[in-house]
Amino acid sequence: MELLNQNITCPYCGEAIEILIDDSVSEADYYEDCSVCCRPIRIQVTVDYEGDCQVVVLRDDD
Repeated sequence: MELLNQNITCPYCGEAIEILIDDSVSEADYYEDCSVCCRPIRIQVTVDYEGDCQVVVLRDDD
């Protein structure tokens, strides 16, 4: 298992925050609170067979 640092933008407050992505699973869908405004961010992660990571950031109500 390897954890990757990923910079995202909070869909609520617009602040850039850093999250950790676990690339040992091919798909993940989870919530993480913004470290600035504390609102719940839905994070969808897809890792392909080459290890390339795609991160989608959504508001809780999306």
